[in-house]
Amino acid sequence: MNGLVKKEIFGNERWPSVRAWVAKINSIVRVMVLGHAVVVSSAVEQRPDGFYVSPGENIQEAMNLAAQNSTQKTVKVLAGTYAPQAKRQALIWFNRTHSGVRVEAVGEVTLTAANAALAGSARSAPAVVNHVVYFGDGIGTNTVLKGFRITGANAYVTDKFLKQMEPDESVPKNSFFLTDGGAIKIFGRSYPILEDLEIVDNYATPCGGGVSVQHQGFNTNWVVFRNCVFRKNRAQVTGAAVDLLEGSAAKLINCLFVENASNLGEDIVARKSGEPPFTNSGVLTVFQKSRAFVDNCTFTGNRNAVDDLGGLSEYRSSIFHKNDRPGGLAGLRYDLDLAKGGLVQGCVISGRIIDPQKVVSGATNLLNASDPQFDQNFVPRAEACRNAGYRPKPATTPRAQ
Repeated sequence: MNGLVKKEIFGNERWPSVRAWVAKINSIVRVMVLGHAVVVSSAVEQRPDGFYVSPGENIQEAMNLAAQNSTQKTVKVLAGTYAPQAKRQALIWFNRTHSGVRVEAVGEVTLTAANAALAGSARSAPAVVNHVVYFGDGIGTNTVLKGFRITGANAYVTDKFLKQMEPDESVPKNSFFLTDGGAIKIFGRSYPILEDLEIVDNYATPCGGGVSVQHQGFNTNWVVFRNCVFRKNRAQVTGAAVDLLEGSAAKLINCLFVENASNLGEDIVARKSGEPPFTNSGVLTVFQKSRAFVDNCTFTGNRNAVDDLGGLSEYRSSIFHKNDRPGGLAGLRYDLDLAKGGLVQGCVISGRIIDPQKVVSGATNLLNASDPQFDQNFVPRAEACRNAGYRPKPATTPRAQ
């Protein structure tokens, strides 16, 4: 610590007691982020179990502190709603410097893209960020986002502050980098774990109202979604809930997909490229050279469930029921569209299956299934679904001390 910083923190005092010293460090801290000195808000409080953030404070500042700390990598966000205070690409972002950081909600915490005061009358109002959460290149499997409600994306797009959010330029970016993934964007060599999230009421155009995974071919590892709910997310074209762009990989374990809808308008990408348009996609879209591992999930009340162009995916012990939500472009509704095949085992499927490779067997799945008899939490009561589908995780949300 140089003399200038010492003077800024302590003034002309002599070195205070350890307790006073820690208090002063907590009030004005300088950390090096992307090569620039950043003064961290006095409100970020470090406790033995993590950096704590309260409503009105800056989650990103706490994440930057955790990124620079060699031993304390946890950020705990206390109950409330956190919204952008400026127009930019993301509310919070993880890049290579944040690999290994764990961000957890304590109580009921909402992260939103919306700030009506900043948005004005733009078509994307009240959203003022492209993505609520961004995971960039270089994020390892020890990076965790847990317990949040993520909402409010509405097709806002800007390329400002790109270098700050994503300093790595080794993985090529295209327009989908900016536009896709309203709630969450995952890009490049990025393999976080996302747990206990509610991803609700987000919209993007063209694709990925909820989540866009864009590994750009670096899919030897997986993004993991565990105990997540995808509800009422929308996309103009594909993957209203989850969109796996070409060369991507994701595991979806014990997740619920309900009331999501794709193909709400013209395929603007096809119009520009001259390629055949997507007009009847699922709410989970798996592109070529991509793969999904879907285990103990439930898809119900969506505008179609899954369309898979990769042929490399596995669908196990999952329920597909009444994915016949109206609206959007014309087309017959379906539960599974497996253009190039895949593995389907232990699933309970009540609707239409598009299966040109003949991979869905009635010997290992229950086809033309009757009503699962969902309760209010989408737990099936039918005996045939005893070992299949989503189950809500028991409430174990930690309380602030």
